[in-house]
Amino acid sequence: MKTRSLGFVMLVVLVAISMSGCGCFQQQMRGEAAPPKAPEQAQAVAPEAKPVAPVVKETPSATAVPGIALNDINFDFDKYNIREKDAAILRADAPWFKANAGKRMRIEGHCDERGTVEYNLVLGQKRADSTKNFLVNLGIDGKYIETVSYGKEKPLDPGHNEEAWAKNRRAHFVPNP
Repeated sequence: MKTRSLGFVMLVVLVAISMSGCGCFQQQMRGEAAPPKAPEQAQAVAPEAKPVAPVVKETPSATAVPGIALNDINFDFDKYNIREKDAAILRADAPWFKANAGKRMRIEGHCDERGTVEYNLVLGQKRADSTKNFLVNLGIDGKYIETVSYGKEKPLDPGHNEEAWAKNRRAHFVPNP
């Protein structure tokens, strides 16, 4: 009887140890929701989509780098696909990239404060990569564009409401020297 009990205890301990390494199990134990499943392929809007007039943002999310007028683009909650109005912004910025061929650019992916640090780092990277892929599909040379994710670590707006979160879900352009 003691050997059976010992065997059962060992089995329970083994299962608990193996489950503790699983991120989903840890999220569940902390009361967090699992991240949404990734789509089979990137959800970027194809560059041959119907033309849309460029949208000029009048928000503080515009890049404030002297001599460069590239605007941030924003994303929906838990998404990294390029929305049509943001695609228009990227199309409007394409001539700048073509005129400055060979100039290095960094695209920073950002998220709002909701979600775990790990999840937001991955989502921010997907947003930066999605933005880069869209530009490459427009004919921009991708070898001069690097991407990085800051997740929720560098919010544009420190507020804790939907308006602030919407501003923080963005791709930001920074020229590299």
